[in-house]
Amino acid sequence: MNKTQKSETPAELVIPQLIVGLGNPEPKYDRTRHNIGFNAVDALAQSWQISLSENRKFQGIFGEGNRPRGQKIRLLKPLTYMNLSGQSIRAVADWYKIPAESVLVVYDDMDLPIGKIRMRLSGSAGGHNGMKSAIAHLGTDKFPRLRIGIGKPQNEVSQKEKDTISFVLGKFSSEETQLLENVLKLVREAVELSLHQGVEKSMSLYNSRTIAAINAETKR
Repeated sequence: MNKTQKSETPAELVIPQLIVGLGNPEPKYDRTRHNIGFNAVDALAQSWQISLSENRKFQGIFGEGNRPRGQKIRLLKPLTYMNLSGQSIRAVADWYKIPAESVLVVYDDMDLPIGKIRMRLSGSAGGHNGMKSAIAHLGTDKFPRLRIGIGKPQNEVSQKEKDTISFVLGKFSSEETQLLENVLKLVREAVELSLHQGVEKSMSLYNSRTIAAINAETKR
């Protein structure tokens, strides 16, 4: 009986202890597509009433508090610029002895439309420089991440690197900005579920959802 029970024991849940939002410092980058990770951490901090402030030791904006059900959670916005994000992440992980699999990184993704998010337990950087740095400094790609769709330039014929940079460092349109509140609400719900029931559970419920679907449900 005991052997049977052991074999049926589920795998240990992946519960984030540190949530990192990727972005660039300086006012000129504020509210740009590439900084949606910063916006997500700000939204979480406001919802959970966690105070954020600059921490030079961590090279970032940092805060800690209790998550919705009482357990400790830490939030980070690296101030190292996107390409060196991993330095800040590693500093916090080392200080608090947080394993890589408990670090949830939130960042922008051009391959997803606005209104769509995607959570994964591991994976490559997918060309994202902030994630390249995170993987390099953590020494593994086996840590959870939440990608927030920012869409692609309307003129898809032009795929020049200069055009891509201009797009991701540009600000959201007025129509897109109106959707952001709901996008960040979706992110918050997905993150909170991952804190309670694990990242895989959150993946199963939120990877298939979009803002449009949520709005449709609200109108019923």
